[in-house]
Amino acid sequence: MSEPRRTALDALHRALGATMTDFAGWDMPLRYASERDEHTAVRTRAGLFDLSHMGEITVTGPAAGEALDHALVGHISALAVGRARYTMICAPDGGILDDLIVYRLGDEEYMVVANASNAQVVLDAVTERAAGFDAAVRDDRDAYALLAVQGPNSPAILKSVTDADLDGLKYYAGLPGTVAGVPALIARTGYTGEDGFELFVAPADAEKLWQALTEAGADAGLVPCGLSCRDTLRLEAGMPLYGHELTTALTPFDAGLGRVVKFDKPGDFVGREALTAAAAKAEATPPRKLVGLVAEGRRVPRAGYPVVAGGEVVGEVTSGAPSPTLGKPIAMAYVDAAHAAPGALGVGVDIRGTHEPYEVVALPFYKRQR
Repeated sequence: MSEPRRTALDALHRALGATMTDFAGWDMPLRYASERDEHTAVRTRAGLFDLSHMGEITVTGPAAGEALDHALVGHISALAVGRARYTMICAPDGGILDDLIVYRLGDEEYMVVANASNAQVVLDAVTERAAGFDAAVRDDRDAYALLAVQGPNSPAILKSVTDADLDGLKYYAGLPGTVAGVPALIARTGYTGEDGFELFVAPADAEKLWQALTEAGADAGLVPCGLSCRDTLRLEAGMPLYGHELTTALTPFDAGLGRVVKFDKPGDFVGREALTAAAAKAEATPPRKLVGLVAEGRRVPRAGYPVVAGGEVVGEVTSGAPSPTLGKPIAMAYVDAAHAAPGALGVGVDIRGTHEPYEVVALPFYKRQR
């Protein structure tokens, strides 16, 4: 096996005493101290993350937007410069290859951000699908480090080290600016359910920026955060994780995310025929629905555990963990439509042969106050 890759902040994480883990071929910080304390810091104050394992792919040229319209399921060419969009890339059979965020950086420039585990698959697919368009696809995974400041205190912290117009920066938008003297793409995006920012910078500038943000956030309760609390934060916020709620075996319609598929955009796109059929099937026969489950007891469900009702298997857990915010174990699960309504009676999770009672709830478990 090859050695895992290391981010530009690797030495700093180790100096901070981080517990490191192999994640999608990268050596990443899992936690620095208590993952519960890190989670709570993001919910109530602010957390600082290294997300440099994410995969950046730049598409440029007169037909860059049209190439992405063909490659992805969204209407990417309709994006205004400076805005971002959540979208997906699907296989010809409609299965989800990855969920993505696409930023329009200029009239003829877009940045696609893929999950670390799928970055090569996405790069290969976009490159192949852009052939024949007046567009160039560039692998920029080594060109960026990515830091995220998330939590209610994140705007004040970031304002103290930049003169960029953060008040005018909408959710799912980005602008070029300087943060602590470092050139950055400042994006108001995140994966925690809180307000926050993601900062794309040159790897050589990552440590300087991390230190500056740490100093700026010291009085505001900012703490370094690892991937473990990022997972519980996104779970509470009802955000899907590729490999759990999203897979090649599911279409966006199976995942309840059919809204990201834009059939009305001009031109053809990969997977259109299969996704048209999937949309019709979902309307005629509702698929299993992604729901929230809240434990009545203390046992934690894990991905793959069966959801049961009346002695029958009616679904499957996709993600589960103790919720620091709710104080109870929670899970997301795909459940048969007949048992998917909030408050559905008699639903449980089979945890090693014992049927533990769970309440079906609507997602998300947690929504921040605006």
